[in-house]
Amino acid sequence: MPIAVETFFLDPVFEGTLQQQIQQMVAGGILSGRFRPGEKLPSSRKLAQHLGVSRITVTLAYNELMADDYLSSEGRSGYYVSANAPEPPQVTSRKSGDTVDWSRAIGTRFSGSLQLEKPLDWRRYKYPFLYGQVDPSLFDRQNWRLCAVRALGQRDFDSLTADQVDRDDPQLLEFIARNTLPRRGILANPDEILITLGAQNALWLTAQVLLTQRRTAAHEDPCYPGLRSILRQSRCHRITIPVDGDGLPPDQIPPETDVVFTTPSHQCPTTATMPIERRQELLKRATQDDFLVVEDDYEFEMSFLKPPSPALKSLDSEGRVIYIGSFSKSLFPGLRLGYLVGPAPFIREARALRSTVLRHPPGHIQRTAAYFLSLGHYDTMIRRLRNALHDRRRAMDNALREHGLEVAGSGTFGGSSLWMKAPDGVDVELLAEKLRERSVLIEPGPAFCERENRTKSHYRLAYSSITTPHIAPGVALIADALKQ
Repeated sequence: MPIAVETFFLDPVFEGTLQQQIQQMVAGGILSGRFRPGEKLPSSRKLAQHLGVSRITVTLAYNELMADDYLSSEGRSGYYVSANAPEPPQVTSRKSGDTVDWSRAIGTRFSGSLQLEKPLDWRRYKYPFLYGQVDPSLFDRQNWRLCAVRALGQRDFDSLTADQVDRDDPQLLEFIARNTLPRRGILANPDEILITLGAQNALWLTAQVLLTQRRTAAHEDPCYPGLRSILRQSRCHRITIPVDGDGLPPDQIPPETDVVFTTPSHQCPTTATMPIERRQELLKRATQDDFLVVEDDYEFEMSFLKPPSPALKSLDSEGRVIYIGSFSKSLFPGLRLGYLVGPAPFIREARALRSTVLRHPPGHIQRTAAYFLSLGHYDTMIRRLRNALHDRRRAMDNALREHGLEVAGSGTFGGSSLWMKAPDGVDVELLAEKLRERSVLIEPGPAFCERENRTKSHYRLAYSSITTPHIAPGVALIADALKQ
């Protein structure tokens, strides 16, 4: 890679000749690791013009650096960082001249909350029981690539390059309105749908629009860790409601609640499914106490045991339910593409907020997804994914039964994970550390739970990223670690 000429600047207070300063700039870049062996230096003519010095000054500096083996010359092609140049010293930390007291300067803190750890190198582990990661053997890479290339064509030039301000891709909106939502019993107009950067972005937009410091939000416990962080940052009053075998119990919602956040179809992380009777009771309570409900329907596509229950939004006749969906779960997490569905006044405010933060999700990603969905590739891939998850679920059930491991929650319609209960006295965070040494990855439960209710006896086992032949030996290692 050529080194940009704009990298070089003369220091007006430098004590020495111009030639010495140029030598020091180049040598300093090499010793700091910014300039690497094989990279091409600007030509002596270009660097001289940029610095406003004579070309002979630059040439003499380059020649001195060549004599010290910092640079090499390859005929007429120019000067390069030498392969034999001194290597940068191994420095563990850089001493900063920062004098700001950041403990006082930071007005709002966003770090420090307990989150799930997702190792970047998870593929090197033999038994990755991690949720939400992609098995490359199940993803339709070829057709996704073709759709991405098509979205780069002249016909889609505006969707690729234009500033859409606060608008979404009309083809993607049409597919969601005419295909995705009707599968959940939901009918919505385009002005009632907003594309988001995944479900988490949708949760954040919703919390910002609906909540203030004077309003109260209720959510499930345990729950998705990202939601807890979002509600804490909103500075609203927060109430946690322990879930039972049927999910969120409506009779536990305090009357002063303004917004309820729930995952009725597939409770995160216990996998409980809220029965129809309880859903109707929740909507009745919403009418009675005048609160809104935010439904995170993050995994309805993973239904292979039986059809999923109707979305809570489909039962809503008063416009009290805000619905959140995501393609990041069914396609791949790096896609960061989800959607919000709600009454037009709410979507209008969420759209305006999104516009001030990020304007709109990248147009090329939206159009690529629109092609992948509308051309039928998505449905074909989902069928293949469901079949694979069904096989893996059977393997999980058999292996867990064989080793006598306790399942605390398993989705009635399918899903891609199980909520597990460790024997009394087992610390699941320590268990996870020990299993990692055996190339096994599990997800400890404490990150899902409220601090005062935090239990160290639960953990999540997902089977979306582990192949069927690896499930039984992986579960055997978990059982062996639990015995030890």
